[in-house]
Amino acid sequence: MNAAEVAERYGTPIYVYDLEEVRRAHADLRRGLPEEAVLYYSLKANPHPVVVAELLELGCRAEVSSPGEIGAALAAGADPSDLLLTGPGKTKELVVLALDHGLTRFSVDSPRDLARVEELAVDRDLAVETLLRVNADEPVPGAGLAMTGVSSQFGADASWVVREPGRFRGVSGLHFYMGTNLVSEDVLVRQFEVGLNLAERLGEVIGNIAEVDLGGGFGAPFARAGTRPQLPGLAARVAGLLDGRLPGWRRAAPQVAFESGRYLVAQSGTLVSRVVDVKESKGEVFVVLDTGINHLGGMAGLRRIPRILPDVAPLGGDAERGESVLAGPLCTPLDVFGRGSDLPSLAAGELVTIPNVGAYGLTASLVAFLGFDPPVEVVLDGEEVVAASRLALGRVPAGARKPVRV
Repeated sequence: MNAAEVAERYGTPIYVYDLEEVRRAHADLRRGLPEEAVLYYSLKANPHPVVVAELLELGCRAEVSSPGEIGAALAAGADPSDLLLTGPGKTKELVVLALDHGLTRFSVDSPRDLARVEELAVDRDLAVETLLRVNADEPVPGAGLAMTGVSSQFGADASWVVREPGRFRGVSGLHFYMGTNLVSEDVLVRQFEVGLNLAERLGEVIGNIAEVDLGGGFGAPFARAGTRPQLPGLAARVAGLLDGRLPGWRRAAPQVAFESGRYLVAQSGTLVSRVVDVKESKGEVFVVLDTGINHLGGMAGLRRIPRILPDVAPLGGDAERGESVLAGPLCTPLDVFGRGSDLPSLAAGELVTIPNVGAYGLTASLVAFLGFDPPVEVVLDGEEVVAASRLALGRVPAGARKPVRV
């Protein structure tokens, strides 16, 4: 089923996710990682339960960080004991919810976070595993959006752990995440090397390291034409590092893990939109779509407001190109994807597609802003529609919060 047929059946705007592409991406990433390693799927990239279920079926575990993501993972059939709950702001309520739903694995960011998890687990007579997220004392060269080596709400500084190891004893593993959207094997290897150096050092200080999660940051295009990078030499290079730093890793002593969201699902997603209007204003041509930053690219934390400059392709084939302004339907001047861009000449009523939006698309956007309906999300497996649904936003009475099944 092509994008035009999907749009005809369900209307626009519409996100289309291709499970065949998810499987190809998973195979590509597994070839780039040592086969003995565990791979977590980070639901923040795309929590659609059918997408999550596909990756669980392929052997991924789930990394979650909120009630909604816990609900989405469980709805997809995840074993709660395999889930890893992460995040720097885990409240008592979130930890209680997780424990009550069978989660026993946590990434903790501070002594207080560790104590909270342990105390609440003891109250329920549960045994938990805790990975300490560590903020390295050096940044990784080449990492665009640095997640370590700088002052951060994420994790405990490595120097703090070395200085006061007693405050961190009791953790069963280490968790690193150093950068995001990394496309170079050399940069990926360098970040894993920094993490392994720290794992070797901190293992001597706090002991009892049963798992080392080296993070990921595997890059892929966002809303632009292109393909995810292939990583043909990565597995051998990382295995060599592991043999030198953690010689027992091949027999899971410790278990080594990686995590990915973007790489696994980015290329699977396409946003189909319709041109609502085309008009001129003071010498500029405005192309107004029925989708905007409420559906794509509204996540300021990823530096996508106001312009992500997506590649827009008309479904009717090639078109002449020229300067125009690509705008959405929202009542704000910020709802502009690109101004003066080299865009195809479009007509009102025409269908257009934006590629590579299977990661950080709908749920990373300003979905509630101005109250527009979220787009339909359709999941395809070959020619078959396996799911078609729309995210629903609403209100519930205070105190009635339960895991949200997205």
